Amino acid sequence: MKAMVIREFGGTEVFESAELAKPEAKAGQVLVRVAATSVNTIDMMIRDMGDALPFHPKTPAILGMDFAGTIEAIGEGVTDFIVGDEVFGCAGGLGDLPGALAEYIPADARLVAHKPKNLSMKEAAALPLVGITAYEGLQRSGISKGQKVLVHGGAGGVGHIALQLAKYFGAEVYATGATGEQVELIERLGATAIDFKAEAVTDYVTKYTKGEGFDVVFDSVGGANINNSIEAAKLNGQIATTLAFLEQDLTMIHMKGLSLHVVFMLIPMIHDFKREAHGNILSELAKIAEEGALSPVVDEKSFTLSEVADAHAYLASGQAIGKVVVEVE
Repeated sequence: MKAMVIREFGGTEVFESAELAKPEAKAGQVLVRVAATSVNTIDMMIRDMGDALPFHPKTPAILGMDFAGTIEAIGEGVTDFIVGDEVFGCAGGLGDLPGALAEYIPADARLVAHKPKNLSMKEAAALPLVGITAYEGLQRSGISKGQKVLVHGGAGGVGHIALQLAKYFGAEVYATGATGEQVELIERLGATAIDFKAEAVTDYVTKYTKGEGFDVVFDSVGGANINNSIEAAKLNGQIATTLAFLEQDLTMIHMKGLSLHVVFMLIPMIHDFKREAHGNILSELAKIAEEGALSPVVDEKSFTLSEVADAHAYLASGQAIGKVVVEVE
């Protein structure tokens, strides 16, 4: 099979084309012919940082976590799928799990679900990692109908899914972005856009919550922006973040009685811990998508498997609107 491999960690130049043996579906796996895979920030981190990350793959490695495609073979013990099923998932590209930058991926069946019927392969490939992250963060925050929810980074990969899911769960949704394409996307997806460059936190908290704060803050920016989330949350409010690599003064979290949820969706893959939860979430996301309430945004620029280095560079440039997808077939 054709694949893009890396033999050392570094910049985008490390990708090279290779012809490898077609993998087999082992017990508990499905063998998927990959139609498309999307590029996530964590893919670039693994490519650059390599063995500085405890879950890095051994080289030569095939990166790529998300995929959509068609099942070609079923491993022993798999009962929920048959050959020919169209599926999507996030199941490789780290540790000892081969990734999706190849014509085939042997995937743990617990990390896979049937593809939403109304989404293309490209759209479905854009959804797994960001969808699972957004869903988990909102669920752990106790999302419920009638709440006021703020999504930081509402035009980003995770953020644009989080705001759609929050709407689906019946919340009144607000999201931060920059004036221009980001604000336009947020509003098109049905949330109230907040220009974070033009409005201070205290101003939009006053404007939209009468100074009380938001019930749930989903912070897909993380890092130092967590301080903005703390300021924006109401008393006894909930904050979910996807990035908590920082030293943080917890004083105001204590004084406001906040709950902070850190979402690290790779845990089931890294530790083989409750992997079936990801398959279940993907099935829920497929149902929501088929109801017309969830639509991943895919950047209009297309890349082929041999152009994966360009896809990584494009995502890193910050020019992309929505997910960057690589077509494999």
